[in-house]
Amino acid sequence: MFIVKVHNHIIEHCQKLIKHYNFGQRKMANGNQEQQLTGIIGQSVVMDLFGLGLVDGESGFDEGVDLIFNNKKIDVKTMGRTTDVRPNYTNNFLKLQDYFNTDIYIFCSYHKLKQELTVCGWIDKINFTSKRKYFPKGSIRTRSDNTNFKTFADLYEIDIKDLNPVIGLIDLKTQLSKL
Repeated sequence: MFIVKVHNHIIEHCQKLIKHYNFGQRKMANGNQEQQLTGIIGQSVVMDLFGLGLVDGESGFDEGVDLIFNNKKIDVKTMGRTTDVRPNYTNNFLKLQDYFNTDIYIFCSYHKLKQELTVCGWIDKINFTSKRKYFPKGSIRTRSDNTNFKTFADLYEIDIKDLNPVIGLIDLKTQLSKL
């Protein structure tokens, strides 16, 4: 895992986008504005790291393809948190996103209070399919701190330990270049 400080200009850019565009264009469970903001911040930071600028919103729904690198379609999945990421944490993925034509998932966590993005790791779609755990809508999920929540949609989870670990941007790009 590696941490990237999210600069205010990126947060402000993403806040403006959320006011002008609805990024929730799935069949259901599109997320509220705060959840959409978290996703757009994560996507913008990763795009910026890859030298691709920031999300612009003008091209409309991206159908799960946030960026292309080494001819691979990548979807950046970002969860909002108020704690530092720990190796025993898990990442959520809505089942209804499973049909998107993507090759790679980069899982991130956005620490809302510290304004930091943790790149937790990545996984290709084939391995994601074999390592994830499924929980139907209405399942009660218990977090590592013993708090729980009820799933609002069919959900997959993948533990950080099941992702390909990365120690920095160069490492991430090197790994993705070998695919």
